[in-house]
Amino acid sequence: MISATDLSPAELAALLHFHADAGVEWLLEEEAIDRFAEFEAMKAARRPAAAQAQQQRPTAGEHPAPGQAQVRPNAAARPAPAERAASGPQPAIPDGEAVQQARFVAETARSLVELKTAIEAFNSCNLKHSARSTIFASGDAESGIMVIGSAPSAEDDREGMPFSGKSGQLFDKMLAAIGLKRSAILLTQVIPWRPPGNRAPSAAEMDICRPFIERQIALAEPKAILLLGNFSARFFFGENDTIHGLRGRWKEIAVADCVIPAIASLHPQDLLTAPVNKRLAWNDLLAFQAKLKSLSLLRN
Repeated sequence: MISATDLSPAELAALLHFHADAGVEWLLEEEAIDRFAEFEAMKAARRPAAAQAQQQRPTAGEHPAPGQAQVRPNAAARPAPAERAASGPQPAIPDGEAVQQARFVAETARSLVELKTAIEAFNSCNLKHSARSTIFASGDAESGIMVIGSAPSAEDDREGMPFSGKSGQLFDKMLAAIGLKRSAILLTQVIPWRPPGNRAPSAAEMDICRPFIERQIALAEPKAILLLGNFSARFFFGENDTIHGLRGRWKEIAVADCVIPAIASLHPQDLLTAPVNKRLAWNDLLAFQAKLKSLSLLRN
């Protein structure tokens, strides 16, 4: 094993970037720790306090002696409110209550600026606690053109903007090929926070993020949408087919009171992995370009 003391500052920085891109969220101790034994020791330490509390608890029909405080079960083990607050926010697992909170936050936002602020302040999704950045819509919200990716990559999370790095460079070339640039469209992601290790978002995480992306669409009111990637296409079309089965066909997305035509295509990262599919993506881009021209959103 290589020790950090044997690395130069540049080598150490490169190693840390590699681990971050691989989804490493925690560093290990130099010596192994038996967490099972540690947990058993914690339980053993709590038993005397629990037994004492049980002994002090009045039985049915018995009242505590004058001047004797009534002991609540587990009161000694429960931290005080000030201690709980000092420990900082804990990662939250999305549940029904968190989904309702996300819906309320999204529905009360009256502009994209308000929605961005609300999402950045939202702490009831565990994805936010492992991500560096909150990725929100960027570009021209008045263009009538919206492109939606799947979830932030490691580069997106590091840069704080969607479609960064090599896939972003390819994406810019794809837009330029049909007469567009990212500053002239509205660009966003289905999930605002990068899942650790680029894993697929869980069903609960998808439910909690749905109000945010749907509200972005409702506020922007695009006339046409391009969905990039397998996850994005499945999320909006409600189908389980692969991107090869979902791409290239116009469908309608219903959001709030709007029904918007949308077409799916391969994500730029898919094209970097399998360049042979660029021909398929080019056909999808041409179909998207034709739709924009028919809607007078793109000059001939």
